[in-house]
Order: sequence, then C-alpha cells, then structure tokens
Amino acid sequence: MTKLIQNPVIVSTVALLMGVIAGILPLWRAGDRLVAQAIASHIQKAKTSKVQGWDFWTIEVDNLASELKDEKARLAKQSDLLDQRAARLAGEQQELEKVRSSIEGMRKEIADKVIEIQADEGKNLRGLSQTYANLSPKAAVAIIREMDDVTVVKILSLMKPDIIAPIFEEMSKTSDKDGLLAHRAAVISEKLRLMKSNKAP
Repeated sequence: MTKLIQNPVIVSTVALLMGVIAGILPLWRAGDRLVAQAIASHIQKAKTSKVQGWDFWTIEVDNLASELKDEKARLAKQSDLLDQRAARLAGEQQELEKVRSSIEGMRKEIADKVIEIQADEGKNLRGLSQTYANLSPKAAVAIIREMDDVTVVKILSLMKPDIIAPIFEEMSKTSDKDGLLAHRAAVISEKLRLMKSNKAP
C-alpha cells in the first residue's frame, strides 16, 4: 500500500481527480442556482406578460384592433339609427292608415249626400216641369228668361214634346235685351238633344 502511495503516477492521478472535483463542485452548485433562477424568472414573465392570441403584439396589430373596435361601434350606432327610423316609419304608416280611413269615410258620406241631393233635385225638377207644363207658353218663357240654360234643359227634358213646342214658338217671338230668344231656344234645343243622346245608352 505504501508502494502505491509512493508511486508518482498514482499520486498525480489522485491529485488531478481531486482538483477536478474541487473545481466542478462549486460550479455544479452555482449551476443549480442559475437554473432555478432562470425557471423562476420565466414563470414570473409568463404571469406578468400579456399574450393576446399571439406570442407577439405589434403597433400594427394594435392599430388594427383599434380600427375594428371603432368600426364595431359605428355599426352598432348605425343599427340603432335604423331601428329608430323603422319605428318612426311604422308610426307614420299607422297615422297614414288612420287618415286614409278617415278620408274614405268622408268620401262615402259626401257621395251619399250627393246621391240624396241628386235624388231630391230629380224630384224637384219633375214637380217644376209639371208646373211649367200647366202654365201658358208666354208665362213659361217669362220665367225661363230668368233661369240658366242648364236648369232650363233639365226641366224641359222632363216635359213631353207637345208641351215644349209651344214654349219654343213663344221664345222665337219674344225679344230680349240681346234680341229675340230664338237663338237661346236653338242652344237649349241642342243641349236637349245631347242630353237625350247621353240618356239613351
């Protein structure tokens, strides 16, 4: 054993091994500490860093996100405006329906009244035509001079031709401020002709 200890190769090998161990041991301990610190630092970064869908976040991506947010807000506002406009149009449509219904009611009421007036007028005209038929042609012409052509035509249209003929004859003999009533008799005759042709269909 003493021979082994005295052997320079063995002594130098043992010394070398002890030197290597003495150099590696502190380095090993320091490496453990560095690895632990690196792991802790990485965990801390992972907790504090904000990763937004990617492992990177640039100004361009931030601007794009801002533009999308603004566009979404604009579309929401536009949708609200369209909803308000639709509600307003629905209200106006209801109001128009009420007005239309009211107008239809008034139109029907007026139409009913016009029919009543026309019926009353026909009844009155028949009474007048009978009255004028009983008058002398001279008296009838005196009244006709003061009436408008439309009323005269309506009254004469309800009389028989043998009653109208003496009235026209009297008109042809009677003078007016504009001359003889013969011209007016011709105008009334033409209107009577047209009135009868309209009644025919």
